[in-house]
Amino acid sequence: MTKKKYFFLILILGSLTALAPFSIDMYLPAFQAIGNSLHTSTAQVALSLSSFFIGISAGQLLYGPLLDRFGRKPPLYFGLALYIVASVGCYYSSSLQMLIIMRFFEALGGCAASVAAMTMVRDLFPIEDSAKVYALLILVLGASPMLAPTAGSNIISVFEWQVIFLILIIMAALIFIAVFFFLPESYGPDPTYSLKPVPIINNFLQVIKEPQFFTYAVAGAFMFAGLFTYVASSSIIFIGFFKISKPAFGWVFAGLSVGFIGSSQVNSRLIKYYKSEQIINVTMICMVIISAVFFIGSLKGWFGMAGTIAMIFGVLCCVGIASPNNSALSLAPFTKNVGSASALMGALQMAIGALASYGITLIKNQGTLPMAGVMAASSVVAFAVLFIGKRFIKNKVEAVAGASMAAH
Repeated sequence: MTKKKYFFLILILGSLTALAPFSIDMYLPAFQAIGNSLHTSTAQVALSLSSFFIGISAGQLLYGPLLDRFGRKPPLYFGLALYIVASVGCYYSSSLQMLIIMRFFEALGGCAASVAAMTMVRDLFPIEDSAKVYALLILVLGASPMLAPTAGSNIISVFEWQVIFLILIIMAALIFIAVFFFLPESYGPDPTYSLKPVPIINNFLQVIKEPQFFTYAVAGAFMFAGLFTYVASSSIIFIGFFKISKPAFGWVFAGLSVGFIGSSQVNSRLIKYYKSEQIINVTMICMVIISAVFFIGSLKGWFGMAGTIAMIFGVLCCVGIASPNNSALSLAPFTKNVGSASALMGALQMAIGALASYGITLIKNQGTLPMAGVMAASSVVAFAVLFIGKRFIKNKVEAVAGASMAAH
């Protein structure tokens, strides 16, 4: 493969990977503007984020079988087309209900991009290069939460909130053109692959019955809910409650993202000296303590904006360190059903994340209490699942070397 072709493939796959996080993070600074435009509260606007998470959760289970049955590009075309149509619906949304529905279908379409990108790495690149390619895509995933809110803040300070969706439409259209002309089909259709519900459901049931998968995947998903809670609440708290400017919000969001991304890189050093289980145990205890202090402090009014940022930073660092280890231990027992296990793990993360972000809307408080309360509850549940679940694991399979990189 020539260097030019290698570069273009990475560029296209990276663009596919970035579409979903940009769709999540770019419109966060616009929550207040959307609420004013649609005559509702910013907390209710957060329901459109919950519906997006549900769409991604469902999409992960949907596109895995479709990519194996019909090849990589036809499902990708369908997903990108659905994303564009749904984004047009978001642009023209005249009510919160319409925006919530359109965001669900936008996520359902956009999910095809990230699932196909990760799948095609294994098709297009030799095994010895795959870790390097995954690392580059992870870098894109990590950079997106830093760039997207800043871009959204600058857009909303000049234009109406609908322009954010117009830019997402243009992004998706350019990606569609690049995929059509420059991305080769890496896997032909397989007519023997069954899309009947019963075999697919049985496959997923076999995965979730594995005690090690259930324990670490569910515990990891509840830990990850802390990240989703932060994403759903960030604009409500910093723009609505602390009254910072939209450009300043972009910088705060970017700075907190550094905590999550940086801590995940710290994990790559820790894993050389400690087992994944040891790292998970320590970080989970730390997360319970930090989130409990955050919750009590929110009740008592201890924290200003600086204290709130410090508490969120601590929670995100715990999630960043533990997540790759949870993922690695969840997938370690499997040799055959790795794809199904990976899809189910991602779906659990998104589904529980959607419930956590929805929980924010149920707490009638405009301060930091809803975020702190949901973070504390999810971390306690994660700890309980881990503590109880480990008793049912008879023969633990350790994560293989390098699993934490793939698990990212």
